[in-house]
Amino acid sequence: MAEHLLEVRNLSVEFHTAMGVVKAVRSISYHLGRGETLAILGESGSGKSVSSSAIMNLIDMPPGRISSGEILLNGADLLKMPAHERRKINGSRIAMIFQDPLSHLNPVYTVGWQIREALTTHGADAAKAQSEALRLIARVGVPHPERALDKYPHEFSGGQRQRVMIAMALALRPDLLIADEPTTALDVTVQAEVLALLKELQEETGMAVMIITHDLGVVAEIADRVVVMEKGELVETGTVREVYHNPQHPYTKRLIAAAPGKGEMHAPQGFGEPVLRVRDVRKHYGAFEALKGVSFDLMPGETMAVVGESGSGKSTLARILLRLDEADSGSALWKGRDLFTLSPGELYKLRRDLQMVFQDPTQSLNPRMTVFQLISEAWIIHPDILPKAKWRERVAELLVQVGLGPEHMGRYPHQFSGGQRQRIAIARALALEPQLIICDEAVSALDVSVQAQVIALLDRLRREMGIAFIFIAHDLPVVRDFANHVMVMQQGNVVEMGTVSEIFDTPREDYTRALLAAGLDPDPDIQAANRAARLRQVS
Repeated sequence: MAEHLLEVRNLSVEFHTAMGVVKAVRSISYHLGRGETLAILGESGSGKSVSSSAIMNLIDMPPGRISSGEILLNGADLLKMPAHERRKINGSRIAMIFQDPLSHLNPVYTVGWQIREALTTHGADAAKAQSEALRLIARVGVPHPERALDKYPHEFSGGQRQRVMIAMALALRPDLLIADEPTTALDVTVQAEVLALLKELQEETGMAVMIITHDLGVVAEIADRVVVMEKGELVETGTVREVYHNPQHPYTKRLIAAAPGKGEMHAPQGFGEPVLRVRDVRKHYGAFEALKGVSFDLMPGETMAVVGESGSGKSTLARILLRLDEADSGSALWKGRDLFTLSPGELYKLRRDLQMVFQDPTQSLNPRMTVFQLISEAWIIHPDILPKAKWRERVAELLVQVGLGPEHMGRYPHQFSGGQRQRIAIARALALEPQLIICDEAVSALDVSVQAQVIALLDRLRREMGIAFIFIAHDLPVVRDFANHVMVMQQGNVVEMGTVSEIFDTPREDYTRALLAAGLDPDPDIQAANRAARLRQVS
């Protein structure tokens, strides 16, 4: 038997594009033992997802090409196996769960059918597949498992869809589970539940886990060892404690230094009259009451963070404030004018002052427009902002501000990673020089160093230009670093509101304390202590 379950040796992957050859992975080597959890840590473009796709044979070839290396599973080189043997291994020996389960679950089939398909494809009969699908959906904690099997993917929350993906991945009891950013878009409490579930299932089955992430907190919570990648190269490896407390490579040191939640908290500004007064806003969708009387004030140049789990009403509030949905009752006074009663013409003139950065840039960016067209479109709609001769220069400036470059303005959204697409969306919002930006999970998909860069940019804009922010987020350390005030929401209600120091240092409500306790600290020693404290509370 091979010494390691998985061994990657001198793997190189390149892509042939119209702009030339892109070397995505450059001669990397690492190994993974049975029952071990290895984290592949790096930013967008580091090659971490490409290397895992090579293991699963998911790279499109062409334009991709594995130019060198070996991928050994129990000593057998996967790259030398014929296609039919490789297909037998995928699912049965190696399984994968993805960052966005909605994109990887078939929308026209029930989740029960999709789990059963994974089993019947590998030889299980219909009765066995049905009983095993029911056992799996119950084991991963999806409520009402019998009914859940007959539901479609869109009928589940994000966290439940991720649990369904885990059930599918574990259907054939693989030796290795690859998890590619499995918790990036999840609420903090759901993230903790999914990571705990992965750990429990690993202990039950003895499988090895490879988790691909840009989140140091996830690494501290679940991993035994970590591999750090930058620009396709492996720059550092070691145990989680070794790499965090004694990093050797400058890139690793920058990643750790950029981890949020360690800086000074922002004090309230409190100058002048509020620019936005929201009073008793309510919204129903049929019998469901999404907002139950939300009220708050926003001062000029301040950030109001809105936190809470999925279904708490955060995004509904954002859409209503921008009149993308209509409130049932209540008022929102922007500099004394009620946004809810403005005519379409009045609202059109006000749009340049109120901008939004949406959670999913794939949905909010037109796939047929280049980056230059996406950003400069704002000046077509509002031509008095900037003369056309200066558009290219200003687009280049905005791209540099959000961590991209002028060379990116001719590309299309699909040519970027998820984090890069979100940077483009932020640049587009800044193009109109607004006075209020509503950020709906705007930095949740960004790498830790780019996240820090974008937060620093937004903070500078707040200080220099007096821009106010409504900052919807599930990443509490980022909220701690950026916000002046925090509003905690649960099931349409505001359960607590206060300054950032009041919420983080002396929370009054049990729900707020539960949210804070579920957060992940990048320091493995602190996270281990937090985990032990949670276990003591449960016992």
